[in-house]
Amino acid sequence: MRKHLLALVLCLALTVAAAVPAYAAEAPADPPIYIDGVLYDHPHTTVVNQVTYVSLHAMSKVLLPEAELFWEDGAARVRAEGLEMSARIDNLYLYANGRYLYVPDQVQAGYTPEGDLASALVPVRTLAKALGASVSWEDGAVQISSNGEPLIPGDQFYDQDALFLLSHIIYNESGNQPMTGKIAVGNVLLNRVKHPSFPNTLYEVIYQPGQFYPESTGAMEKTPNSGSIIAAKLCLEGAMVLPNAYWFNGVGRSCWASRNKECIAVIGGHAFYG
Repeated sequence: MRKHLLALVLCLALTVAAAVPAYAAEAPADPPIYIDGVLYDHPHTTVVNQVTYVSLHAMSKVLLPEAELFWEDGAARVRAEGLEMSARIDNLYLYANGRYLYVPDQVQAGYTPEGDLASALVPVRTLAKALGASVSWEDGAVQISSNGEPLIPGDQFYDQDALFLLSHIIYNESGNQPMTGKIAVGNVLLNRVKHPSFPNTLYEVIYQPGQFYPESTGAMEKTPNSGSIIAAKLCLEGAMVLPNAYWFNGVGRSCWASRNKECIAVIGGHAFYG
């Protein structure tokens, strides 16, 4: 028991340490951005953890001049022919035509010099993907071409069987957890599919004896909440919180993994092991 408690304390300490951002001595300079060869200049462009963020509204207007830009229900929204897109400050995703595109460092807020909220900022590559543009890095500048591949809508992109399985297990195991915790549970499932020590299909991973108990918990008969469905879609988009996690359990609870594997993170009420 003492060994288990010491391991849990160490895991918590590592998680807290990992959550404290390491700030550089100077903020990185915003790189120049060119759209179809023309310099793009907007005051809300910024860099977060070496990722260039741009204004959802301002860049959408350049790439889609006919687009309608507005705020509704606390979210910045873009509407054009064949496009419905939105971003909410602090969310971990950009929504576009039924797709949920992962934003690891959250949607950021852009403010006017007077301190008024002016825009939702998202990673330039993520926004370009949503708008059917392409991005490259050339000579220290971001180059955006409007001749990219159109975004496949969600009803065509997501495998419905995988979405059903993922969303139901995520809800059953972590429906009351923060979005990061939900994604991490989804990561465990998909990490197992790719690992040679586990079954190689999502169905077999979920129904492997002694693991997720979908029959006894009634997991597949429950109705997932919206957060669990979004988390499942983010995982299918490639969102990754814990690439090396293969087990999880309630914090402080003893299980085979807590006794035999390394705790790599604590998120919400779950400890994850790899």
